[in-house]
Amino acid sequence: MNEMDFAALLVSRVCHDLVSPVGAVMNGLEILEDEPDASMRADAMRLVNSSAAQAAARLQFARIAFGAAGSAGAEIDLTEVGRMVQGLLKGGKVEVDWAAASLNWPKDWAKLLMNATLLAADSLPRGGNVRVETNVDAAAPGFRIRATGQGARVLEEVEKAVRGEPNGAVDSRSIQPFLTHKLARALNAGLTLSSSENTIELAAG
Repeated sequence: MNEMDFAALLVSRVCHDLVSPVGAVMNGLEILEDEPDASMRADAMRLVNSSAAQAAARLQFARIAFGAAGSAGAEIDLTEVGRMVQGLLKGGKVEVDWAAASLNWPKDWAKLLMNATLLAADSLPRGGNVRVETNVDAAAPGFRIRATGQGARVLEEVEKAVRGEPNGAVDSRSIQPFLTHKLARALNAGLTLSSSENTIELAAG
C-alpha cells in the first residue's frame, strides 16, 4: 500500500466516526429552526450539545491517535491520553478503567496505547469494561489492556491486520488495526493480542 492510499483510508475512518454525531447536530438544528414547542426545542438543544461534544471528543482523539500532532520526539501526558479515551467512549456501552501511571510517554508510544485501547473497546459489541494498565517506569513504556464483556471478540480481518497480515487489501474497517500494527512494529513494541471466553487482551513492552 502506498502512502496516499494509507492516508486516504485513515481519512475515511475519521469521517466515518464523525458522520453520526455531526448528523445528529444537523438534525437538532433543523428542529430548533422549525419547532415552536418549548419542550421539543429543549430536547433538540440537548441533542445538539451532546452530539457536538461527542464530535469534538472524536476529533481530539483522532488528532493524536491517527495524526501527526506534536513534533518529532514530543512526549504526551498519559493523564491527558486517558481523558481523550474516556471522552471518546463517554455515553457508550463500554466503560473505561484507566489505571495508567501518571507519566509522559514518547508520542508514538502514546499513539500505540490509544489505538490498542480503541481496538479493545471495539471488541465489545455488547458493551463491557476496558481496563488499561501501564508500566510505572517512564524509560520503559509498556501496557496491558483487558477488555471484558459478553460476546467479546476480535474479527478475523482485524486480528490479521493487527498482526500485519491483512486478509486481502486493507480497507476502512481494517486500516486502524493495521495502523496499530505499523506503530508497534516501528517501536519494536512486541504487541500481542490474545482472547479467551468474553475477554480480549492486548499487551506491549
